[in-house]
Amino acid sequence: MNKPGKGVLKAEPAPIELDFAKTALVIIDMQRDFLEPGGFGETLGNDVSQLSRAVKPVAAVLTAAREAGLLVVHTREGHLPDLSDAPPAKVERGAPSLRIGDSGPMGRILIRGEAGHDIIAALYPREGEIVIDKPGKGAFYATGLGDELKRHGIENLLVCGVTTEVCVHTTVREANDRGYRCIVLGDGCASYFPEFHETGLKMIKAQGGIFGWVSDSASLLETMRAAQE
Repeated sequence: MNKPGKGVLKAEPAPIELDFAKTALVIIDMQRDFLEPGGFGETLGNDVSQLSRAVKPVAAVLTAAREAGLLVVHTREGHLPDLSDAPPAKVERGAPSLRIGDSGPMGRILIRGEAGHDIIAALYPREGEIVIDKPGKGAFYATGLGDELKRHGIENLLVCGVTTEVCVHTTVREANDRGYRCIVLGDGCASYFPEFHETGLKMIKAQGGIFGWVSDSASLLETMRAAQE
């Protein structure tokens, strides 16, 4: 597949023109700790199967982005083994069955280098794709993401991943403040709470797109195909 040029993507609150040469796909935290039983998401009492609905749409977009030569960025939330980058207020919050750093079925919960911290097999990064390890919910905080995007001349972000109202939303808000145009792929995002997912998408596109645009994987794939012709 040839690299697409420019195209107009169907989105809300309005269509948006994209120059795909200046566009990156950002996949947020599709990690085993969040999507699989025994990980951090389940320790919080969540039904992790709620997140599986995003996997197929993200996989389709990831395949197309790779074939088209778009910049691909994966993020992973997690902490250093000594927890020096994990604030006590985060570690001590709530009443999970296991806390960050505790030993679980996939290794220490939400710790870099452990099996649970890694990205699920269906979306595993290829060699050369950017992987951003972040200690917080936003992908720009305490990471080199901003520098990587500047180095590649990126202006537009296609954002998907989990969870919609937490790490996706935080990243989009951070990106918006930095001048990036964010398009969130609604079916490529998911939450443990479907009502939070729907509300999160509404918040992004409200007031004329206060944080960005909301589209879907099928519309994006159609636009990319048309932009290659």
